[in-house]
Amino acid sequence: MIVKQIWTGNNYRNFNYLIACGETGEALAVDPLDFEKCLKAAKDAGWEIMQILNTHEHHDHTGGNAEMVKRTGAKILAHKNARDKIPDMSRGVGAGDVIKVGKMVELEVMDTPGHTMCHVCLRSHTDQPALFCGDTLFNAGAGNCHNGGHPNALYKTFSEQLDRLPASMLIYPGHDYIENNLRFTLNREPDNQPAQAMLDQVTGQDPGSAYVSTMQIEREINTFFRLTSPTVIAKLREAFPDLPEKPDQRTVFVKLRELRNSW
Repeated sequence: MIVKQIWTGNNYRNFNYLIACGETGEALAVDPLDFEKCLKAAKDAGWEIMQILNTHEHHDHTGGNAEMVKRTGAKILAHKNARDKIPDMSRGVGAGDVIKVGKMVELEVMDTPGHTMCHVCLRSHTDQPALFCGDTLFNAGAGNCHNGGHPNALYKTFSEQLDRLPASMLIYPGHDYIENNLRFTLNREPDNQPAQAMLDQVTGQDPGSAYVSTMQIEREINTFFRLTSPTVIAKLREAFPDLPEKPDQRTVFVKLRELRNSW
């Protein structure tokens, strides 16, 4: 499996992705909003884009579909319940489905509601596993739930799916929000030394050559995985004085998401 991360440079700070089979040159485009950059990257690499995978229905992830299909004839894949939200879908996918790219690449679909209720992530089972997570999981952060999602569903996705992924799994999110997310982590957990070290490392980075984290690193720097941290809970109580003495993890997650909405 060959992965090309494409920095759009737009105001939304989107990442697009090409996932290619090294043997056949067939490629899958993930959320190819900037279709021109995706097409150029594919041409430069000698790849042919055969499929498009939309992680969810928001326009900043689907807006390049029509032109990409026009230029390549690629088939559109997305969550099986998104047919009324994403025009011209060829295949609706659900949890456990496999998307094949050429002869060498197989990607497992994860049904990951929360940011929207029709959101999927792609998980590779390669020697170096990778997760293409759209707007569910960001570097040091979690997706918002403003436009068709729900924080309780997002917590369930984090606790029952993402937090069970292997430590070595590479994280490929839909946007570059790492600096601001790390600042939120440090606002909630000022004594988080790995988060501070990471912020020092990535401040001012070129998103065209972005840092790629792993699940192990996310568990250290992402406040939405640090729900039992005494510091996180103590700081949360400053904002929510009625927080129970020993709050459950769902409550901590939802309160953190609420704070992040206006941070």
